[in-house]
Amino acid sequence: MAQVIRMPLLSDTMTEGKIIQWNKKVGDKVKSDDVLAEVETDKATMEVVVYEEGTLLYIGVEEGQAAKVNGIIAVVGKEGEDYKSLLEGGDAPKETAAKKEEPKKQEPKKEAPETKEQPKENKQSAELPKDAKVIRMPLLSDTMTEGKIIQWNKKVGDNVKSDDVLAEVETDKATMEVVGYEEGTLLYIGVEAGQAAKVNGVIAIVGKEGTDLSAFVAAEKSGGNSSTEVTSNEETPKEESAPVAEEKTSSVQEHSDNASSNGRLKASPLAKKLAADKGIDISKIQGSGDGGRIVKKDVDSYRAAPAPQKEEGKKPAIEQKPVQPFEQTGKESYVDIPNTQMRKTIARRLGESKFTAPHFYLTMEINMDNAMTSRAALNEVSPVKISFNDLVIKACAMALRLHPAVNSSWMGEFIRQNKHVHIGSAVAMPEGLIVPVIRFADQKSLSQIASDAKGLYEKARNKKLQPDEFTGNTFTISNLGMMDIEDFTAIINPPDSAILAVGRIKEVVVKKGAGFDVTNIMKVTMSCDHRSVDGAVGAAFLQTLKKYMENPVTMLV
Repeated sequence: MAQVIRMPLLSDTMTEGKIIQWNKKVGDKVKSDDVLAEVETDKATMEVVVYEEGTLLYIGVEEGQAAKVNGIIAVVGKEGEDYKSLLEGGDAPKETAAKKEEPKKQEPKKEAPETKEQPKENKQSAELPKDAKVIRMPLLSDTMTEGKIIQWNKKVGDNVKSDDVLAEVETDKATMEVVGYEEGTLLYIGVEAGQAAKVNGVIAIVGKEGTDLSAFVAAEKSGGNSSTEVTSNEETPKEESAPVAEEKTSSVQEHSDNASSNGRLKASPLAKKLAADKGIDISKIQGSGDGGRIVKKDVDSYRAAPAPQKEEGKKPAIEQKPVQPFEQTGKESYVDIPNTQMRKTIARRLGESKFTAPHFYLTMEINMDNAMTSRAALNEVSPVKISFNDLVIKACAMALRLHPAVNSSWMGEFIRQNKHVHIGSAVAMPEGLIVPVIRFADQKSLSQIASDAKGLYEKARNKKLQPDEFTGNTFTISNLGMMDIEDFTAIINPPDSAILAVGRIKEVVVKKGAGFDVTNIMKVTMSCDHRSVDGAVGAAFLQTLKKYMENPVTMLV
């Protein structure tokens, strides 16, 4: 009996896979351990191994195309076997759509002449010339929903190789390269530089020089092809916003022309009349209207100005001084700053975290006297400068090993306790926040943690982080101590169950013996997801963290 081969889940964040190449073709014999295809995921290029024996009867996804996880990519069975019934309940988005269209074609024959043209257009919008291959927006991070084209490294008409970097794309985490994996001529660019495209949206087409794409491109622009709605959706707001900007500019120019009155004094007719009635030289009045235009209130507020000159001998000057009128130096204005991919993801992910995960907070004070002394001693022998944040990372990693319930993720139907310890350390950038991950932090020395962290922070600031360097965290630390923040609360960074907010080290006067002394205190606040971490569990974790930080030598044993 024929068996369906589906797109496997090859990484924890994968939602779809792109077929790089098929190692078998329809009609070939396959064994249970054969590598059927090579698939590009969001993390790496991996192999799809078939666990069925027989003949390859059907390939559902062409090379260069993507398929959703669990979508049908092939069928294996006996040679000549009817497998079409298996496809009906398979890849729902494509197959059901195809099945729904068939009854419509066979419905009332009288209406057939009127509906002939529309099916043809639909077929054209879905079909691509054989000599052309579509390049789609890849999934470059686990949280990415769309990517913004920063620049194209090739232009239409250029020859491209399979390993050429076609474009640079800004995701929610970093600026990354898009490799086409196709050879030929760049025939079409669907998303201009500066515009965004949804994941899996068509961004370019590569193929044989001279291939006619006019029908396909026309269908895309008319919205016939669902994969290209990204381009039209992104461009439309830009086109619509242009006339608005022009209207605003022209209105400002018209207003300025009226106010300047071709170089003459800027004053309203009413202001001129009031000034003349009061015997005031209007040229001495400072205007508060648009562009310095003198209005009625300016004339009214100027009335008392001559009074001190006439009554100088009667009252002290300090009492005669009038309240100076407000002098407007500018106009009301604002700037609309488009959200970056990173900012959009921060808003979406942390919004979901805050309003989905029930947060509770635990705050503790840690005496840092020994930590400060130990750090100074460690830096005398360490090849890399160890920071207080590195000490916190190491202490958290060691504490998580003893409290695995905190090193967990809420998965809906179950709680996943991670046996590995990957610490995310938040880094602030102008575009937003990114969390590089120090992997297996509990197994690394302080020098190794300091070296890894320094390299990751530098990559983050230069937008050079790779996906495996900012994903996979099991616990996160957010440190604002270097910015003089004493204590704060942080929003949990999914999929973690907790995040530690670290404040600055502050000198505090404390009672010691019969007198007083100064000690160094650091406040930490842990935000916990109450679905997976209880209050007592979080408190026990903080107690262990406190012991490590107040006596760092215990982390080295």
